[in-house]
Amino acid sequence: MSNYSISEFIKRNASPTSTGSFFEQENPNTLRINLKNTVLTKIGAMIAYTGNIQFKKQGSMEQGLGSMFKKMVTGEGMTMMRAEGNGALFCADQGKRIQIIQLNNESISVNGNDVLALEETLTYEIKRMKSGGAMLAGGLFNMRISGTGFIAITVHGSPVMLNVTPDNPVCTDGDATVAWDGNLSPEIKTDISWKNLIGKSSGESIQLMFRGSGWVLVQPFEEHPVPAGTQAS
Repeated sequence: MSNYSISEFIKRNASPTSTGSFFEQENPNTLRINLKNTVLTKIGAMIAYTGNIQFKKQGSMEQGLGSMFKKMVTGEGMTMMRAEGNGALFCADQGKRIQIIQLNNESISVNGNDVLALEETLTYEIKRMKSGGAMLAGGLFNMRISGTGFIAITVHGSPVMLNVTPDNPVCTDGDATVAWDGNLSPEIKTDISWKNLIGKSSGESIQLMFRGSGWVLVQPFEEHPVPAGTQAS
């Protein structure tokens, strides 16, 4: 039989056997959610589903999932969608790689644009970083997620995990920073001299400094914010 027959094509692309876990990787770039109730996903992330699932864009003040929802609007124009029902929900984001994390009474902070989905048992808070006590122009938004449950985040390429210790702070490019230990609170460093040297704003002109004990995850890609309202929904 030809290696390029229809039957071989189907075999090569067939879904792997589900483990039954709430979140699982269908492949490196696709998240499978075995939905039995409710989940939050990044709006526009659904690529397919089976079963009976309804979708609703989150309102600005809405009770549910254990806490009051805020309208989740970040510098990237990202908002969240609520999926309810029973079935298999498949999510992806621009071909980025999926990382699944299971929190056990823990917390994590994630760049707002890199949150793909989170379980209803988790609580979250949207934070906007400050520089010198003032809001940073344009804003750098992140989501602090706490509790017990699954979260899926997205990355470009193969990320690097850096350890932060009291005697070894870590500085990162804000546009390349994906996630960090929930115990850390990064400071904004604005490198004006570098910005002036190249004559325009750059990722390196806005840096994050992490002090204390924990970790920070960076990706080999600078993901520049998209103006709010330009993202397809």
